[in-house]
Order: sequence, then C-alpha cells, then structure tokens
Amino acid sequence: MRIAFGIRNAVARVCASYLFAMLFFVASLSTQSSNSDLVLLNAHVVTLNDKQSSAQAIAISGERIVWVGGTDEAKKLYPTTRVMDLHGATVLPGIIDAHTHLINLGETLVRLNLKDIPTEKEIIERVKQRAASAAPGEWILGWGWDEGKWASNYPTNQALSAAVPHNPVFLVGLHTFAAWANQRALELAEVNKDTKDPENGKVLRDEKTGEPTGILLNRAQDLVAKHIPPMTLPQAKHAIQLAALECVRYGLTSIHEAKVTPLIVQAFHELVREGRMPLRVYAMLDGADKNLVDEWLKRGPEIDPHHQLTIRSFKLFADGALGSRGAALLEPYSDAPQTKGVMTTPESDVYGLARRALQAGFQVCTHAIGDAANRGVLNAYEQAEKEVPDAHDLRLRIEHAQVLSPQDIPRFAKLGVIASMQPTHCTSDMPWAEKRVGPQRISAAYAWRSVKDSGAHLPLSSDFPGETLNPFYGIYAAISRQDPQGNPPGGWHPEQKLTLEEALRGYTAEAAYAEFQEGNKGSIEKGKLADLTVISKDITKIPPPEILSIRVLKTFVGGKIVYDGDTDH
Repeated sequence: MRIAFGIRNAVARVCASYLFAMLFFVASLSTQSSNSDLVLLNAHVVTLNDKQSSAQAIAISGERIVWVGGTDEAKKLYPTTRVMDLHGATVLPGIIDAHTHLINLGETLVRLNLKDIPTEKEIIERVKQRAASAAPGEWILGWGWDEGKWASNYPTNQALSAAVPHNPVFLVGLHTFAAWANQRALELAEVNKDTKDPENGKVLRDEKTGEPTGILLNRAQDLVAKHIPPMTLPQAKHAIQLAALECVRYGLTSIHEAKVTPLIVQAFHELVREGRMPLRVYAMLDGADKNLVDEWLKRGPEIDPHHQLTIRSFKLFADGALGSRGAALLEPYSDAPQTKGVMTTPESDVYGLARRALQAGFQVCTHAIGDAANRGVLNAYEQAEKEVPDAHDLRLRIEHAQVLSPQDIPRFAKLGVIASMQPTHCTSDMPWAEKRVGPQRISAAYAWRSVKDSGAHLPLSSDFPGETLNPFYGIYAAISRQDPQGNPPGGWHPEQKLTLEEALRGYTAEAAYAEFQEGNKGSIEKGKLADLTVISKDITKIPPPEILSIRVLKTFVGGKIVYDGDTDH
C-alpha cells in the first residue's frame, strides 16, 4: 500500500509539474503574442546579422523587431498575431542612402526634367514647349543636362534665347556644377562682358566678343540663381513630400540629406509633426551658411528619440566636380594642363569648422572629389582631432572621396574618417574620367576596394538626383563596375569591385554607422527598428545583371507599410 501510495504521489507530482510547465508555456506564448502586432512569414530574410545570417519570419511590435526565426516556430510562438505571408519574397534591412538631395529630387518632379536628353536641340524644344504654357516673364527652370559629358563642347545661349526670348531660362546641370541660362536670364541678372568672375566660379565667354555664352560654372551660377524667386515653405514641403514618396517606392527607409538650409529644416520639422514624412532623415546643415552654423553650434545637436529627423552634422564643399574640371588635383588635369581645379573651401576653413563642430558634438561631412581636396580635408580633420582630444566617436566624413592619392588611402582608417562613396558615379564617369586624370591617377579613383581593405567604413549612396535613386543600380555598379548595358566586359578596373555582401552592408549597416545609428538600423535582429525592404528576387542568388530588374514589393518604416507595390498602379 505504501508503495502504491508513493507511486500515486510521484505520478501526481509529475502531472502537476507537467501541468505547471504547460501553463507557463501557454502564458509565455500569450505574452509573446500580445507583445507583437505583426508577423511576416514565408520570407527569405537576409538579416546581415552575423549571429543569424538568414531566417524566414519576423515578429514586429510597435516600431521594433521583437523576434527573428523560422516560419513554423513563428506560428507556434504567435498563434493569435496578425500575419502577412510574403510567399518567398526576399526581405532586406531597410535600405539607407547615405548621400542625397531630397529637395532637389522634389524640384525635378516639378521642374523641367532634362536628364538623358542627348542633344541641345531636343532640350531647347522641351524648354520651348514649357514656355508656351508659362505666364509672361515667368522663370523656366530645368535640370539634368550632363555638364560632365558636355564639358568639351558646352552649348551657348543663342539658340536657347532665339527659341525663348521673353521668359528667363535657367537650366542646372545634372551634377549641379554648371548652369545654362538664356539671354533674358543674363539680362535680368545684369551678367555681361564686364561682369567679373566670382571667387570659385567662372562665366564662360565668347572668344571674339567677350560676351557671356550662358554657361556658368560652380559659384558663377549664383549670379543668376539669386534672381530666381525663392522657394516658399509650402513649395518646399510639397517638393520634399513628393521626393520622399519616390524614395520609399524604391525601397529606401532612411536618407542622409546633404546641404540643408533653414527653409528645409523648417519644412522637415513641419512634415514630421504633420505625420507626412514617410522615411527617416539624417540632415547635414549647410556649412557655408555662417549664421546657420553659429546658431546650431550654440544650440547643439537635435537627436530625435523617434529617429524620424536627426540634425547633428554640417556639410562643406572642398572642391567642385571632376567633369567640369572643378575638382582640386595635386597635379594638372591630363586633358587641361593649364588647370588643377579649385579648392572652394580652404583647408584652414575645413579645420576651423571641424574643430568647432567636434567641441559641440557635431559631425562634419565634406565634399571632396580631387586628390588635392581629399588630402586637404584629411589634413584638416587630423589637426582638428588632435586639438579636441576630449571628443569621442568622431566619425568625420568625406563625401565622394573620388580621386585619391594612394598614400592617403590608409589615412581614412587611421583617422577614423568615413569614406562616403557613390558606386554609380564610377559607372557614369568612366567614359571620360581617365581623360581628366590619366592612366596613373585613375587607378586610385573610385577605389572602393582599396578604401574598404584599408579598414575604413564605407557607406554607399546615390547622390540623387544627379544619379538614379534606385539603390539596386548602385549595388549592381558596386559589384560589377559596369554600366547597365554590361560595359565594359569584366568591369572597369575590376580590382576595385566589392562583393555583394559588402555592397549590401554599404547601403545598410555602414550607412547606419555613418549616422551613429548602428544600434537601431542596418540589420534585421531583435530590438532594432522594423525598417524593411521587401523585394521581388533573391538578390543573393541571381547574376548581377538581374539585380537591375529587382522590384520593391513593400517598404516598412517602423513596422508600418509606407509603400505597397500591390496597390501602386
């Protein structure tokens, strides 16, 4: 009897323990389920998390990822949570474009788009059509003619002025380093043969008469641009919102906006407050605006706890562009030995702002294309870092880092300077870049592999609207060094190619690091923001040319769908 009684007690204890365990398991399931709002199932998840490289399901609660794993396990853990079956689609961490011009993209959506129009005649016809519906005296504004490609034979204003004599016309180049104005615009701005070239700018002139041809390089554009009626706040908000919607359509979840003015800051603040900004913005304030710089250095960085809009960096320009021969080189241009280009911001000024910025907790992001400009910026940063020893986690950046002296490449990692580069610049410039700098210097131009191997951080970006904002064109360019038609065979200077994983990290984890957000973005893992880009093809399995045909199916920002390809018609 005692034995039987003991057995019954043992069985009872086992049953009780089992029942307790089951109740605990159900309670834990219930708790997990109640803590998630959405579960994505049946996906190919490219996590970019070294501890869990792939998965099939993601659970989201609020704005954050709360769990990543397999589909079967997700169904058990979250039996009552709303699910979305992705039917095998690939999910990437939300794509971050680390160098953009959102306001300019917005302007292109409302201004005359001249990108990829190959001839002067066709552009003039477009301008003429726009002028036909314009009010008398209204400015005709356009953008996108390729000042790099046309640099050896710039147009004049004669045909443009004949076609549109009464409306001022101002057409900004694709990379914003040249503009093309008609005679009416030059007259309103009082630009004539007696006008002196401004500092860091050039008015191109007729060799016989000395009259302006209508082409204005670099800072000379301001001679006319300052007479264009300024954009109003409602216009800026409209342009930014149009551009932001275009960004999420291409899978972007965050951007780093370069050269932000007070008007754009106000527009961003209002759009965020009104709930009309679908993507996250990391803003670089216009470092050439002394009043703006002084104001923000006094007030300090604006770091948004909701990660919607963060303002903690300044943007400078050390030189111009390679195409228009404005990039500052150590030695003369190979195809224009009379010039070395122009330093638009002296090294001492870069140092001065960098020093003040580091003291106030700001980052500096400096545009540098030529090897002289890059060296000057590295020198300035090095001096500033030495003189502000108490500053931590500096993350100073060079934007573009396009033509580098080989001896300067290791300095990026040594100084902790981020090389923020654009893959499609390489594949757009390759038809003429070697003519500018010659065969020796070109080996250290667009040198992503060399920069990466040196140990530097390498965020990638588009610099839209000068290049396409489609990030998959950038990824393709990074791994192939070919244009979309597959030229040249094997890639241009293929020794500088990146791997697919490096390119993906450039648009995610590295870009997140460049804005101090690696703890919140850049990979798919528990605790990070639920910023996700869902695409139509498994980018890890397809040949490079097929990357160009990838479609974005859905874009999530903070767990919310901000673009749905199923409803975009």
